[in-house]
Amino acid sequence: AKHGILEKLAETIYKFDTYPSVERLQSGALALISKHPCLREPGSPDGCSGWKHSLKFKMGNYGGKLKRAGCTEVAINAVKGGRPQMASKGLKRPKRYEVNYLPDIPEGQSEDSLEAERKLLVEEMKKRNPSGAVIASEMDQTFPLRRREIVEAGPPVKTLKERWPALFTERQVYAEFNREVTKNLQGDLFEALDRHTPRLVEIFRAKKGSVGQTLAGLVQQVHNPDVTAMRTMVLRGLPVLLGDDPSDFYNTCFDCDTDETWAQVSVGVLTVVPEDEQLVPNQLHLQPISTAIIVEGAIVMDDVQNLPEALCLLFGLSYALHLDYPNAMKNTFGFIQRVMLGLGESELPPKLQSLENLLLS
Repeated sequence: AKHGILEKLAETIYKFDTYPSVERLQSGALALISKHPCLREPGSPDGCSGWKHSLKFKMGNYGGKLKRAGCTEVAINAVKGGRPQMASKGLKRPKRYEVNYLPDIPEGQSEDSLEAERKLLVEEMKKRNPSGAVIASEMDQTFPLRRREIVEAGPPVKTLKERWPALFTERQVYAEFNREVTKNLQGDLFEALDRHTPRLVEIFRAKKGSVGQTLAGLVQQVHNPDVTAMRTMVLRGLPVLLGDDPSDFYNTCFDCDTDETWAQVSVGVLTVVPEDEQLVPNQLHLQPISTAIIVEGAIVMDDVQNLPEALCLLFGLSYALHLDYPNAMKNTFGFIQRVMLGLGESELPPKLQSLENLLLS
């Protein structure tokens, strides 16, 4: 009976999280004894320690079964002697807690059939009014093909935009993040950002020295504290607080200059402002004409509503396109991933841990 329960639990957990942490296994074991109190272990401090340990081994055994059955996702991440078994093939391992990193092609489909679906998707995107329902369905079906192409071949973003134009639309950036991580990126990120904003503003105001002056300057620009203005101020202040250098990441230009080249920017956000505004360092520009996203020196998405929305979409694109976080902003992106979205091990790097401690104090 216990074997059957563990088998079913492992199968269910795998659907949501291929590589569950100890905390998640603990949560699963607690949920089991909460729903079925008769399974509670006498003498165990929390009533489920044994279930948690058994579940950990069962997940390993279940992964082994999938690997022997030819599951690419598990085979890539199999570890033997402390090293990934397929590392010699140059395949990267998931590093940001993706649930679906390299999903297998569904039974009854092939790379050729999915490539045909991709071409239909491109044709749909050429229409004046493409069908959102058709695009969503085709993007769901072609997800395994797309992930293999992006992770294994790593083509330039320009090529990906030609082959997968729907991936550079707002709706599909968020949908792709959900396919990979099973999280609502926009909802979860903004909920966490709004929840932490009051405390972050206090931390900004309490900071001393040159960093404190820069943060105070950002806070003072928000006279009408609507939600977008507060989010903009916090997202501009976070890299300053975390010791990042956002000078090449947050870019500003006049409306007449949007066609200029951005080759020097590998990844960034571009705020487009009226010509009568002054371009001064650390200016928030809370009423921009529009906002755009730059990747590999080119604008890949434009007409984004505001800076918080653009940063959220760019974070989603970093998952969808398998991009490295920009070096100059790695602490900020890491904070968004690890603290705001809860993706990663509970142990944080020192700078992120220090800020999380301040948030909770």
